[in-house]
Amino acid sequence: MSDEMFDARERVPPAQREAELFAKLPEFLAFACSNAPGWARHLAGQNLSTVTDRNALAPLPVLRKADLLRLQKAEPPFGGFLAGDLTGVERVFMSPGPIWEPQAVGEDPWNGARALFASGFRKGDVAFNAFSYHLTPGGFILDHGARALGCTVFPAGVGNTDMQVEAIGVLRPSGFIGTPDYLKVLIDRAAEQGRDVSSIKRALVSGGALFPSLREEYEGAGISVGQCYATADLGVIAYESEAREGMIVNEDYIVEIVRPGTGDPVPEGEVGELVVTCFNRTYPLIRFGTGDLSAVLPGQSACGRTNSRLAGWMGRADQRTKVKGMFVDPAQVAEIVEAYGEIEKVRLTVKRLGESDDMMLSVETTSTEDENLRERLAQSLRDVTKLRGTVMLVNPGALPNDGKVISDERDYG
Repeated sequence: MSDEMFDARERVPPAQREAELFAKLPEFLAFACSNAPGWARHLAGQNLSTVTDRNALAPLPVLRKADLLRLQKAEPPFGGFLAGDLTGVERVFMSPGPIWEPQAVGEDPWNGARALFASGFRKGDVAFNAFSYHLTPGGFILDHGARALGCTVFPAGVGNTDMQVEAIGVLRPSGFIGTPDYLKVLIDRAAEQGRDVSSIKRALVSGGALFPSLREEYEGAGISVGQCYATADLGVIAYESEAREGMIVNEDYIVEIVRPGTGDPVPEGEVGELVVTCFNRTYPLIRFGTGDLSAVLPGQSACGRTNSRLAGWMGRADQRTKVKGMFVDPAQVAEIVEAYGEIEKVRLTVKRLGESDDMMLSVETTSTEDENLRERLAQSLRDVTKLRGTVMLVNPGALPNDGKVISDERDYG
């Protein structure tokens, strides 16, 4: 593996990184509540001065995107979560929803330069950026990162494929930034037109799945492709290195994996919802639920970077499902679990039985023959969801580790 690193922070001992992050967290929480009334309301009653480790962070309420959307509509545009006013804010973006996002200060406000460096981008490279610059921060996230790294950026945006192919032929960019499949669109169009786009030797992609077969095709063409996980709200949360072993958490982010529908952290390796705290003093986000599923991988990357690693995007955590005309939410399933100390993991499966919806709650427990427990759980299921369902008791470890709390197995075809 390469000895090159973006900076020395990537190699600090994990315990040191953890201590440094949590040492500055209480002051940041106090800042957010003092300057953003939305955070003062959301965290009211919490003793923020004691939030100095993960155990103390876990009881703070998760703010999910659906909550933020509702609060922004009630108090436009930012729901009270902007720290101060727009003085000094260079741009404001509107993502689908709509969700409003202010740009933070600094030359690399979304922390993209580190991910680009890990994918081989260097000072002096010409970077071809095919993310959208329209309304959302998509194009700007890695545009700023590339320029902070010392690259020259061609802001290609989306569309006008023929013109983009022409631009590659003339400018001879060494790196591509965009979605995983759009690079292939450009390469195929160039082949059709007899144009040379072989100057591209590296790429950083996001916003979609990079399938192994597509990565192999790119590498066969001499293009090394890395991935990053980014959101409009938080920036670049994690990125691949040359080790290609999961995605390394970016510096200055606190990442948790929680059981969907709750704020409860799951054991390492278990799939759950990705919850992130970032130290953005323009637009603080504290225990922000991304709605995406992932898991923490054991150990450290072979590349030498010491931060924790994520398995990447593994689906959506919002498993809200309509059963017999009524919505059933993961939070309702979590409410059932909380009432029973002897169980930890459950799954509600929804199927069709004849012409009717059918629910079955599978519960991991060592008491698989406890009929009284089964009956009490069935009653709790009725009380919480207002729907009837069956209960199946299974041995610990029997349920799949895929982050699903509700599994809708009805055939909609």
